Amino acid sequence: MRKYLFLFLKGMGMGIANVIPGVSGGTIALITEIYEELINSLKSFDKEALRLLFTFSIKELIKHTNFYFLTAVFSGSIVSVFTIAILFKYLFEDYPILIWALFFGLIVASVIFVGKRVTRWNNQSIISLVIGTSVALSLSFITPSTENSNLFFVFICGIIGISGMMLPGLSGSYILILLGNYKLLMVTAVAELNITLLTVFLIGSVFGLMSFSHLLSWVLKNYKDATLALLTGFILGSLNIVWPWKKITESIIINGEERVLSYQSFIPTEINNHTIFALSLMIIGFFLVYSLENISRNK
Repeated sequence: MRKYLFLFLKGMGMGIANVIPGVSGGTIALITEIYEELINSLKSFDKEALRLLFTFSIKELIKHTNFYFLTAVFSGSIVSVFTIAILFKYLFEDYPILIWALFFGLIVASVIFVGKRVTRWNNQSIISLVIGTSVALSLSFITPSTENSNLFFVFICGIIGISGMMLPGLSGSYILILLGNYKLLMVTAVAELNITLLTVFLIGSVFGLMSFSHLLSWVLKNYKDATLALLTGFILGSLNIVWPWKKITESIIINGEERVLSYQSFIPTEINNHTIFALSLMIIGFFLVYSLENISRNK
């Protein structure tokens, strides 16, 4: 029971991360040591799983798909999306610099510890690191699209969004911002319980989850060092997205609301209590990941 409680809490962490643009639930899964098991469990939904389902071999199906593990993790994720996400919405509106500072510290530590899992840094690993960093950095300079509630497009958002959420450092929520549907799907649809939008988005997410997990599992099995180096690059490149101090350089008004098109990051020159508190949260975020890493290593 204790094991599944911890899995539930890790799932909540993934859910919170997936709601925040620039932060990946895959990062949380990776630093809490459940990433590979999660990918392999999702990959187990294959022809054998269908055979067990249609022959009503429920016990064998539960074992084959690691059902209790997935239930604990995704239950935590769902709970956090519908509860803690509301709290984070308030915090990001009133204390954005402080929250971004905390997550910046978390991600800096993730770069170090995920990179340390690469057993051999060779030319292939270095090239993978550069590619991952370049891709994540390029995403931060893309101009976001406009909102689109077309159900087929929402389905595509589910496929693309969940694929991003599965990759540490590559934020699925940020991809939804680029597609123009972050507020519609992650805020409005959840708060208003728009069943149609949520159902279509969920179907797209499940489809993307099942298909993408097979690719990730195969890559991790055959090119583990190169894959981990690529993921390290994704995390490193995402630091530009979550840097706390930035100002709006371009925005437009759509339906009476300001839509930000681009930001410019800057280093604070005034040292006041707010800046000191933000820097302290960076350090806390860093040592939180450091503690998680040491706990998992001791286990």
